[in-house]
Amino acid sequence: MEKKVIAHFYEKFLLGLIPLVLISIIGTIGYWYIGDKHYSFLDCFYMTFSTIATIGFGEIIDMSNKPHGRLFTIFLALAGIGTMSYLLSNFTAFIIEGDLKEAFWINKMEKKIKQLTDHYIICGAEGNGLYIAGELNLTKRPSVLIDIDMKKIDKVLETCPDQLYIQGDATDNNVLLHCGIERAKGLFAAAGDDNVDLVICLSARQLNPSLKIVARCRQLKNIAKMERAGADVVVSTHLIGGMRMSSEMFRPAVVSFLDVMLRDKSKNLRIEEFTLPESFTPKKLSDINFKKHPDILLLAIKSASGWTYNPKEDFIVNPSDTFVFLATPQQRIDIREELRDL
Repeated sequence: MEKKVIAHFYEKFLLGLIPLVLISIIGTIGYWYIGDKHYSFLDCFYMTFSTIATIGFGEIIDMSNKPHGRLFTIFLALAGIGTMSYLLSNFTAFIIEGDLKEAFWINKMEKKIKQLTDHYIICGAEGNGLYIAGELNLTKRPSVLIDIDMKKIDKVLETCPDQLYIQGDATDNNVLLHCGIERAKGLFAAAGDDNVDLVICLSARQLNPSLKIVARCRQLKNIAKMERAGADVVVSTHLIGGMRMSSEMFRPAVVSFLDVMLRDKSKNLRIEEFTLPESFTPKKLSDINFKKHPDILLLAIKSASGWTYNPKEDFIVNPSDTFVFLATPQQRIDIREELRDL
């Protein structure tokens, strides 16, 4: 991205610089002949530069009796001043209109991407990708967005201005590597086309075998293909939409609760999870003391024996058990840090 911006500037700069060099050479040689070869090339070049730069210090070469020399100066000024103005206007536009700022931002952003670990990659900025980026942003999870269309990326940036992104083809291995896929924790294949998402899953799985991949699928017949291509979870938008419509009919209060939980930015509550590390020492739930976080609601614990809903204080918690709780993104971060230290 940064290279494209700089290359575009250089291209426009050269379009003005090459004619300016030619005009300077023609002017220098022209004044040398007009001055009957009595003046040095430096004097002739200085005369040329003074003319096209509109410095106006006066004529080094006497033109009082040389009308052809004055005509030459007029044409040289018209060509040179126009070319010089083109160069200066492009340079000014590069700085003022944001190209330079964009180049620096892209450079800074790419450095941030190189430093990311355990982040998420979103393939596709439109539709599902837009909402995935918004959710990751709200829950403070680092992510990199990929889309070939900058206009679609711009729509995401309107709601998530700090979103890291790469403009490119998500099926290209080099683009995925640029996003740090080897260090990533998960990838969302949401390009909007089943064939494209299938290739993304295949490429991502080859580049990072331990990566968790969640893919969107339009056609139910393609779910098995995507799973074979490497997707851990395949989400059918038609299936989810049908279940949502059914829930609105039969369980409207539940749906309303979930909608408020997800859309209320003042509380920003989420149902979160955390799996205890293998180094965790078994202990009673009361020893973890969830009560010191009154706003966190522990809903269930998934253990080797299955699910335990609303667990009691004497429940024995073991390594690899997964806590499912209701909390804000910041509370999730706090409780995870505490659980890691136990």
